[in-house]
Amino acid sequence: MLRQMIIPAMFGLLGTAILVSLGLWQLDRAEQKAALIAEMETRIFDAPVSLPDAPGPEAHRYLPVMTEGRFLPEHLFVLSAQRAQGPGFHLVQAFETLDGRRILVERGFLAEAARPSLALDAGAAAQLAGNLHWPRDTNRHTPEFDAARNLAFGRDVTEMAQRLSTEEVLVVLRAAEPPAPQITPVPVFQVSIPDPHLGYAVQWFLMALAWAGMTLFFLWRIRAPRD
Repeated sequence: MLRQMIIPAMFGLLGTAILVSLGLWQLDRAEQKAALIAEMETRIFDAPVSLPDAPGPEAHRYLPVMTEGRFLPEHLFVLSAQRAQGPGFHLVQAFETLDGRRILVERGFLAEAARPSLALDAGAAAQLAGNLHWPRDTNRHTPEFDAARNLAFGRDVTEMAQRLSTEEVLVVLRAAEPPAPQITPVPVFQVSIPDPHLGYAVQWFLMALAWAGMTLFFLWRIRAPRD
Protein backbone atom coordinates (compact mmCIF):
# COMPACT_ATOMS: atom_id res chain seq x y z
CA MET A 1 0.00 0.00 0.00
CA LEU A 2 2.84 2.40 0.84
CA ARG A 3 4.27 1.96 -2.64
CA GLN A 4 0.88 2.74 -4.12
CA MET A 5 0.80 6.04 -2.20
CA ILE A 6 4.30 7.31 -3.01
CA ILE A 7 3.73 8.33 -6.62
CA PRO A 8 0.32 10.05 -6.04
CA ALA A 9 1.76 11.84 -2.99
CA MET A 10 4.78 13.11 -4.91
CA PHE A 11 2.58 14.15 -7.81
CA GLY A 12 0.25 15.98 -5.43
CA LEU A 13 3.07 17.75 -3.59
CA LEU A 14 4.73 18.81 -6.83
CA GLY A 15 1.51 20.15 -8.32
CA THR A 16 0.62 22.02 -5.13
CA ALA A 17 4.11 23.53 -4.92
CA ILE A 18 3.93 24.72 -8.54
CA LEU A 19 0.51 26.30 -8.06
CA VAL A 20 1.55 28.02 -4.83
CA SER A 21 4.71 29.36 -6.49
CA LEU A 22 2.58 30.79 -9.31
CA GLY A 23 0.35 32.49 -6.74
CA LEU A 24 3.37 33.97 -4.97
CA TRP A 25 4.72 35.18 -8.32
CA GLN A 26 1.43 36.97 -9.00
CA LEU A 27 1.58 38.60 -5.56
CA ASP A 28 5.06 39.85 -6.40
CA ARG A 29 3.77 41.19 -9.73
CA ALA A 30 0.91 42.91 -7.87
CA GLU A 31 3.42 44.69 -5.62
CA GLN A 32 5.45 45.78 -8.65
CA LYS A 33 2.34 47.06 -10.42
CA ALA A 34 1.22 48.96 -7.29
CA ALA A 35 4.64 50.62 -7.08
CA LEU A 36 4.46 51.54 -10.78
CA ILE A 37 0.97 53.01 -10.38
CA ALA A 38 2.08 55.03 -7.35
CA GLU A 39 5.06 56.35 -9.32
CA MET A 40 2.84 57.36 -12.25
CA GLU A 41 0.26 59.02 -9.99
CA THR A 42 3.06 61.08 -8.48
CA ARG A 43 4.32 61.91 -11.98
CA ILE A 44 0.91 63.30 -13.03
CA PHE A 45 1.32 66.34 -10.80
CA ASP A 46 5.02 67.01 -11.39
CA ALA A 47 6.10 70.32 -12.92
CA PRO A 48 5.50 70.24 -16.69
CA VAL A 49 8.43 69.85 -19.06
CA SER A 50 8.89 70.47 -22.76
CA LEU A 51 7.41 67.94 -25.15
CA PRO A 52 9.96 65.11 -25.64
CA ASP A 53 11.41 64.60 -29.10
CA ALA A 54 10.12 61.03 -29.37
CA PRO A 55 7.49 60.41 -26.69
CA GLY A 56 6.28 56.85 -26.16
CA PRO A 57 3.74 55.15 -23.91
CA GLU A 58 6.27 53.10 -21.96
CA ALA A 59 8.54 55.97 -20.90
CA HIS A 60 6.27 58.99 -21.03
CA ARG A 61 2.72 57.96 -20.13
CA TYR A 62 1.13 60.66 -17.89
CA LEU A 63 4.21 62.90 -18.23
CA PRO A 64 3.24 66.56 -17.58
CA VAL A 65 4.21 68.69 -20.58
CA MET A 66 3.86 72.24 -21.83
CA THR A 67 3.97 73.44 -25.39
CA GLU A 68 3.12 76.41 -27.57
CA GLY A 69 1.75 76.67 -31.07
CA ARG A 70 -1.59 76.92 -32.83
CA PHE A 71 -4.71 74.82 -33.17
CA LEU A 72 -5.46 73.41 -36.61
CA PRO A 73 -8.85 72.90 -38.28
CA GLU A 74 -8.70 69.09 -38.15
CA HIS A 75 -10.68 67.71 -35.21
CA LEU A 76 -13.02 64.95 -34.12
CA PHE A 77 -15.42 64.23 -31.29
CA VAL A 78 -15.40 61.31 -28.88
CA LEU A 79 -18.75 60.36 -27.35
CA SER A 80 -18.72 60.94 -23.60
CA ALA A 81 -20.72 62.22 -20.64
CA GLN A 82 -20.10 64.20 -17.49
CA ARG A 83 -22.15 63.76 -14.34
CA ALA A 84 -22.79 67.47 -13.91
CA GLN A 85 -23.33 68.29 -17.59
CA GLY A 86 -24.94 65.20 -19.05
CA PRO A 87 -24.18 63.74 -22.48
CA GLY A 88 -21.64 65.33 -24.76
CA PHE A 89 -18.27 64.86 -26.38
CA HIS A 90 -14.56 65.11 -25.80
CA LEU A 91 -13.03 67.37 -28.42
CA VAL A 92 -9.75 66.12 -29.89
CA GLN A 93 -8.06 68.64 -32.16
CA ALA A 94 -4.83 68.73 -34.15
CA PHE A 95 -2.21 71.16 -32.84
CA GLU A 96 0.96 72.46 -34.49
CA THR A 97 3.83 73.29 -32.15
CA LEU A 98 6.23 76.18 -32.74
CA ASP A 99 8.78 73.77 -34.22
CA GLY A 100 6.26 72.39 -36.70
CA ARG A 101 5.20 69.14 -35.03
CA ARG A 102 1.58 68.05 -35.38
CA ILE A 103 0.14 66.41 -32.27
CA LEU A 104 -3.27 65.57 -30.82
CA VAL A 105 -4.78 67.63 -28.03
CA GLU A 106 -7.77 66.44 -26.04
CA ARG A 107 -9.18 69.86 -25.16
CA GLY A 108 -11.92 68.70 -22.81
CA PHE A 109 -15.66 68.13 -22.57
CA LEU A 110 -18.22 69.81 -24.76
CA ALA A 111 -21.89 69.54 -23.79
CA GLU A 112 -24.16 68.19 -26.51
CA ALA A 113 -26.23 71.38 -26.55
CA ALA A 114 -23.11 73.48 -27.12
CA ARG A 115 -21.83 71.57 -30.13
CA PRO A 116 -23.88 73.39 -32.82
CA SER A 117 -22.51 76.77 -31.70
CA LEU A 118 -18.91 75.63 -31.25
CA ALA A 119 -16.46 77.96 -32.97
CA LEU A 120 -13.13 76.21 -33.43
CA ASP A 121 -10.27 78.64 -32.95
CA ALA A 122 -8.22 77.18 -35.79
CA GLY A 123 -5.06 79.17 -36.34
CA ALA A 124 -5.21 80.76 -32.92
CA ALA A 125 -1.98 80.76 -30.92
CA ALA A 126 -2.14 78.96 -27.59
CA GLN A 127 -0.01 77.86 -24.67
CA LEU A 128 -0.91 74.41 -23.36
CA ALA A 129 -0.20 72.39 -20.24
CA GLY A 130 -1.34 68.81 -19.87
CA ASN A 131 -0.34 65.18 -19.62
CA LEU A 132 0.78 62.77 -22.31
CA HIS A 133 -1.54 59.82 -22.56
CA TRP A 134 -2.12 56.80 -24.80
CA PRO A 135 -5.62 55.63 -23.84
CA ARG A 136 -7.30 52.81 -25.67
CA ASP A 137 -10.97 52.86 -24.79
CA THR A 138 -12.01 50.76 -27.75
CA ASN A 139 -12.42 47.01 -28.13
CA ARG A 140 -13.94 44.67 -30.71
CA HIS A 141 -17.45 45.66 -29.58
CA THR A 142 -16.89 49.41 -30.06
CA PRO A 143 -18.86 50.85 -33.00
CA GLU A 144 -16.89 52.04 -36.01
CA PHE A 145 -16.03 55.70 -36.45
CA ASP A 146 -19.06 57.65 -37.66
CA ALA A 147 -17.64 59.77 -40.48
CA ALA A 148 -20.96 61.53 -41.11
CA ARG A 149 -20.94 62.97 -37.58
CA ASN A 150 -17.14 63.05 -37.21
CA LEU A 151 -17.69 60.95 -34.10
CA ALA A 152 -15.61 58.28 -32.41
CA PHE A 153 -16.98 56.01 -29.69
CA GLY A 154 -13.69 55.58 -27.84
CA ARG A 155 -10.15 56.95 -27.84
CA ASP A 156 -7.55 55.14 -29.89
CA VAL A 157 -4.48 57.33 -30.35
CA THR A 158 -3.29 55.48 -33.45
CA GLU A 159 -6.62 55.81 -35.23
CA MET A 160 -7.12 59.44 -34.18
CA ALA A 161 -3.61 60.33 -35.36
CA GLN A 162 -4.30 58.77 -38.75
CA ARG A 163 -7.56 60.66 -39.12
CA LEU A 164 -6.08 64.02 -38.14
CA SER A 165 -2.65 63.47 -39.75
CA THR A 166 -0.60 63.91 -36.59
CA GLU A 167 2.01 62.09 -34.56
CA GLU A 168 0.69 59.36 -32.29
CA VAL A 169 0.99 61.75 -29.37
CA LEU A 170 -1.97 62.92 -27.29
CA VAL A 171 -1.85 65.72 -24.73
CA VAL A 172 -4.81 65.63 -22.34
CA LEU A 173 -5.26 69.30 -21.57
CA ARG A 174 -4.99 70.59 -18.02
CA ALA A 175 -4.98 74.29 -18.82
CA ALA A 176 -4.80 76.48 -21.91
CA GLU A 177 -4.07 80.13 -22.48
CA PRO A 178 -6.32 81.53 -23.74
CA PRO A 179 -9.05 79.18 -22.43
CA ALA A 180 -11.99 78.08 -24.56
CA PRO A 181 -15.24 79.15 -22.83
CA GLN A 182 -17.40 76.32 -24.22
CA ILE A 183 -14.94 73.53 -23.44
CA THR A 184 -14.26 72.19 -19.95
CA PRO A 185 -10.82 70.56 -19.59
CA VAL A 186 -10.93 67.06 -18.09
CA PRO A 187 -7.38 66.58 -16.78
CA VAL A 188 -5.78 63.28 -15.92
CA PHE A 189 -6.18 62.84 -12.15
CA GLN A 190 -5.46 59.16 -11.66
CA VAL A 191 -3.72 56.30 -13.37
CA SER A 192 -5.84 53.86 -15.34
CA ILE A 193 -3.82 50.66 -15.70
CA PRO A 194 -5.33 47.18 -15.37
CA ASP A 195 -4.01 45.43 -12.25
CA PRO A 196 -5.40 41.88 -12.29
CA HIS A 197 -2.50 40.23 -10.48
CA LEU A 198 -4.14 39.96 -7.07
CA GLY A 199 -7.10 38.20 -8.62
CA TYR A 200 -4.79 35.85 -10.49
CA ALA A 201 -2.94 35.09 -7.24
CA VAL A 202 -6.21 34.15 -5.52
CA GLN A 203 -7.07 31.84 -8.42
CA TRP A 204 -3.69 30.06 -8.23
CA PHE A 205 -3.96 29.63 -4.45
CA LEU A 206 -7.49 28.23 -4.78
CA MET A 207 -6.25 25.82 -7.43
CA ALA A 208 -3.41 24.79 -5.12
CA LEU A 209 -5.90 24.19 -2.32
CA ALA A 210 -8.12 22.13 -4.62
CA TRP A 211 -5.12 20.15 -5.91
CA ALA A 212 -3.97 19.40 -2.34
CA GLY A 213 -7.51 18.43 -1.36
CA MET A 214 -7.89 16.05 -4.30
CA THR A 215 -4.49 14.52 -3.49
CA LEU A 216 -5.48 13.89 0.14
CA PHE A 217 -8.78 12.41 -0.96
CA PHE A 218 -7.05 10.10 -3.42
CA LEU A 219 -4.55 8.98 -0.76
CA TRP A 220 -7.43 8.36 1.66
CA ARG A 221 -9.17 6.22 -0.95
CA ILE A 222 -6.00 4.16 -1.37
CA ARG A 223 -5.73 3.56 2.37
CA ALA A 224 -9.45 3.03 3.00
CA PRO A 225 -10.36 -0.61 3.66
CA ARG A 226 -12.26 -2.20 0.82
CA ASP A 227 -15.18 -4.54 1.31
